Amino acid sequence: NSMREGLLVGSGTSGGELYEYILNGASDEDIASLVSFYDYLEVQPPSNDEYMINDDRSRVTCRKDLEDIVSKIVELGKEYNKPVVATGNVHFLDPDDAIYREIVIEGNMNKGSAKKALAEATENGESTEQTFPPLYFRTTREMLDEFSFLGYDKAREIVIDNPNMLNDMIEKISPVRPDKAPPVIENSDKTLRDICYKKAHEIYGPDLPEIVSTRLEKELNSIIGNGYSVMYIIAQKLVWKSNDDGYLVGSRGSVGSSFAATMAGITEVNPLSPHYICPKCYYTDFDSDLVKSFSGMSGCDMPDCNCPRCGTKMKKEGHDIPFETFLGFKGDKEPDIDLNFSGDYQPRAHAYIEEIFGKGKAFRAGTIGTLAEKTAYGYVLKYCEARGITKRRAEIERLAAGCTGVKRTTGQHPGGIIVLPAHEEIYSFTPIQKPANDMTTDITTTHFEYHSIDHNLLKFDILGHDDPTMIRRLEDLTGTDAKAVPLDDKNVMSLFHGTDVLGVKPEDIGGTPLGCLGIPEFGTDFAMQMVIDAKPESFSDLVRISGLSHGTDVWLGNAQTLIEEGKCKLSSAICCRDDIMVYLIHMGLESGEAFSIMENVRKGKVAGGKCKEWAQWKEDMAAHGIPDWYVWSCEKIKYMFPKAHAAAYVMMAWRIAYYKIYYPQAYYAAFFSIRANAFSYEQMCQGRDKLDKCLAELRKIDKKDQTAKDADSIRDMRIVQEMYARGFEFMPIDIYRADDKYFQVIDGKIMPSLASIDGMGEKAAAQLKEAAKDGIFLSQEELRDRAKISKTVCEKMAELGILGDMPEQGQLSFDFLK
Repeated sequence: NSMREGLLVGSGTSGGELYEYILNGASDEDIASLVSFYDYLEVQPPSNDEYMINDDRSRVTCRKDLEDIVSKIVELGKEYNKPVVATGNVHFLDPDDAIYREIVIEGNMNKGSAKKALAEATENGESTEQTFPPLYFRTTREMLDEFSFLGYDKAREIVIDNPNMLNDMIEKISPVRPDKAPPVIENSDKTLRDICYKKAHEIYGPDLPEIVSTRLEKELNSIIGNGYSVMYIIAQKLVWKSNDDGYLVGSRGSVGSSFAATMAGITEVNPLSPHYICPKCYYTDFDSDLVKSFSGMSGCDMPDCNCPRCGTKMKKEGHDIPFETFLGFKGDKEPDIDLNFSGDYQPRAHAYIEEIFGKGKAFRAGTIGTLAEKTAYGYVLKYCEARGITKRRAEIERLAAGCTGVKRTTGQHPGGIIVLPAHEEIYSFTPIQKPANDMTTDITTTHFEYHSIDHNLLKFDILGHDDPTMIRRLEDLTGTDAKAVPLDDKNVMSLFHGTDVLGVKPEDIGGTPLGCLGIPEFGTDFAMQMVIDAKPESFSDLVRISGLSHGTDVWLGNAQTLIEEGKCKLSSAICCRDDIMVYLIHMGLESGEAFSIMENVRKGKVAGGKCKEWAQWKEDMAAHGIPDWYVWSCEKIKYMFPKAHAAAYVMMAWRIAYYKIYYPQAYYAAFFSIRANAFSYEQMCQGRDKLDKCLAELRKIDKKDQTAKDADSIRDMRIVQEMYARGFEFMPIDIYRADDKYFQVIDGKIMPSLASIDGMGEKAAAQLKEAAKDGIFLSQEELRDRAKISKTVCEKMAELGILGDMPEQGQLSFDFLK
């Protein structure tokens, strides 16, 4: 009762204590004591509880028993002056929706339990079609009919009058605060401005070019004026900390559209138009005819050029991305700064947030997991199988659609961190909990799903990604700096035209026509076919392809068709969301209208017929000479990728591709360590012949019958096949030199990790590595004992020749014979 102020407490439905007391014949004194605790009493339609009639464990034998319990509660209300309220215990809207709930409940049951329950129902002559209570949303008339046994006046009182009275007693409240509560970092406005200008002067010299100073000042005024500087400073601190610890960070989303983010070191993507910069005398060229001919492209596409003043080779920068994509034309669109940290570094980045703001001020963003379409489809099949019934595919899909999206569990966002101001308590915004899908974790999440509170609190996305981990491993293996990789290397570009640069032919690697296997963004068969169809010639073309591949209905049945029909080229097709706004403004449309068209197209509102202004916009576009194919393309798009995101991804991919060409052993060692999900020492490290045989067997399996592991194995085997074709080899595992998780380059060959041994888990591999540090194993028995690994794994190692002539058991020695 100490926490009762401001609450109205009801007695609950048939699962409540009062109902249980009456059902089980509790004493009048106990019932009276319990009734006195409640502010109001609840009853529900007897039909809701009719399932009790056939339950051997229940004392209910007929509907009259259920009506008597309701009547008793109504009498108690009158006796103790407690309003009685009729509630529906509603779980779905319409009676026909009952089957969806039944399917979901049975889907979550063990298959054997569901079958047993149905078998018992059949044996007892009960219906198997409706075994759950009718918890639908009844009309007022239906509710009155359910309680007609009480008489009309009493039924009206509990169905209409008392619920209205109770409702009038409740103040209008929201479980979520309406106000915004961003975290505070002292002097963040000044700090951001100072950092940005310091970096700008380092790159562009003491006298900033007008285009640089104008863009930077415009952005800073928008960012600071709208109170977003703290978000930039948090991101800056996280990225700088990660860089200091040796890990690159990739930006996501549209943050690369912000020049201030570039100058603050948050993103590597420079969104200015392509330009030259002299690193010695700071001469810049934004306006020459040569530079302007690369408008809409990337600076690295331009030819090398020496400074006309001092003769120094100039740097090439810029990806031509408008700031408005990020913050809108008024600069008041709240920025969403998402960052890709190395998966190895992500936990440290999360901990650093708490270090910045203090303990208890950072929480993982909670999520609500819903039933996926494929899972729902499986539930429907399970439901039908348990009953021995057959339904048409269309009916199965209809039932699955009715179950899809049902809330299933709570979890945590993969990288979202909710940040709390120092003067606030989290309970003022949301309860907190352990995620229901992992109650053993130390992580605490918000109970409210993060979208419900993102208007209150700042959510920062600190995501884990393989690319920064790959880059770090490549740097460690080669002693090079990945940031120094040139983004205009012609050999890297040739990977997207064929396989010659790798020194192999397509027939040497299973017919793969390009050299970009294993390159992020471009290594799948789908992506490679896009590359073949689109024929990229430059870095900016790869950015376009990345945008196309991440969009929905942007390539297939859209840009691909237009390019095939000769209506446009890759350079003029709609590839990223920014393309729309930039092109429409270039064609003379008003900038605000161009922005609105972009937003509605990229969100799929135009394609979904949910854009009221589209008819007028089409007229405006036609009046400005926008071709019909362009409008047609807009009407197909359901989702579009931001150019800044695509550029950041391609920068990472380009660097990895560079290592594949110039540091091949390091590349393959890093790939197998980090990206190979199904690497098998037995299948892949015993020579090309063994590999080809295993790969051929897997490829015989029809794609629709392949498991996820089969698909992963095929992908990894194709990379190994390419490695063999290039003339590189594996070195047999030496248990005294091998790492537990990383492949190593030793004497020009690649030594696999201990974890690549079939059956060897990560923990066992780490234990073996540590045990090996304590000296030679005299027998397999000693190895198992010291490393705490299973006999099965030990036998597999012996079978693969990894243990050499190590005996199974050690020889006995007797001191008295010495």
